[in-house]
Amino acid sequence: MKITIFGAGAIGGYLAAKLAITGRTDLSIVARGAHLDAIKADGLRLIEDGQEISVPVRAAAKADELGVQDYVVLALKAHSLSPALDQIAPLLGDHTSVVTMQNGVPWWYFHGAGGPLEGTRLNAVDPGGAIWQRIGPDRVIGSVVYPAIEVDAPGLIRHVEGKRFSLGEPSGERSERVTLLAEEMVKAGLQAPVREDIRSEIWVKLWGNLSFNPISALTGSTLAAIVADDGTRALARTMMLEAQAIGESLGVRFPIAVDRRIKGAGDVGEHKTSMLQDLERGRPMEIDALVSAVQELGRLTDKPTPTIDAVLALVRRLAVERGCYG
Repeated sequence: MKITIFGAGAIGGYLAAKLAITGRTDLSIVARGAHLDAIKADGLRLIEDGQEISVPVRAAAKADELGVQDYVVLALKAHSLSPALDQIAPLLGDHTSVVTMQNGVPWWYFHGAGGPLEGTRLNAVDPGGAIWQRIGPDRVIGSVVYPAIEVDAPGLIRHVEGKRFSLGEPSGERSERVTLLAEEMVKAGLQAPVREDIRSEIWVKLWGNLSFNPISALTGSTLAAIVADDGTRALARTMMLEAQAIGESLGVRFPIAVDRRIKGAGDVGEHKTSMLQDLERGRPMEIDALVSAVQELGRLTDKPTPTIDAVLALVRRLAVERGCYG
């Protein structure tokens, strides 16, 4: 089984290290800069359960050095995907599967969904339909990523918590390709449940991200602080209810109540969201995949999103002013 991890940052690096440790797969990663140099020099280093190990991994700056793969895992952020299409292309053959590990609404959302919006392409995450055309939704295996991982230094990945990577075909079938991938991930010590309804699981994670992330970026607050404050908690709740109406109109099942989801976010504690961390580090923020795409879905389903619209306008303006709009 030939697997390439494209985008070997925190999540991609962790997944690569875990798969490489088993030695069962023909594994490669595409990385760049100091991260790539460190991996070539010292291997991919992983800190997990208080121990550090170094794993030899084939690493390349250009995908055309690696050839056609059985699986390509896209572990880069959503706004980085379209600019990387030319680099990804050499990895794709007639039977290559592509695992999408981006946060937010995926570009393939309406592939295999059925209903009147079947085949709709979302401009917020796939402007002009370039990703749809170049990668092709038939290749896609969806994923929802839960582990908390940090890059402590070039080539050094630190596992904080969580080992679950939920997988699912857009059609909901339990295909051979998703089953084989899940089995390899489980043998690598990961949790890889195969879901019949991966979209609902995407929405449960998105539910919090679309609200807490932009609020945290606008206020500089941690999750615990947002939930503890009556005003920001109410703002997040209103955004989540607007999103829930959209999701349910698309057939999504929300297995938990909104207030329980909010409590879960608060229980994480004094944690800065990824959007706030990106803002502080001057990196592009995942605004479109997490928020703009939900606004677009609201337009497509005729569901009003006044609170989402207002927060989106503010965080987008902030990102432009700080040079962090992805």
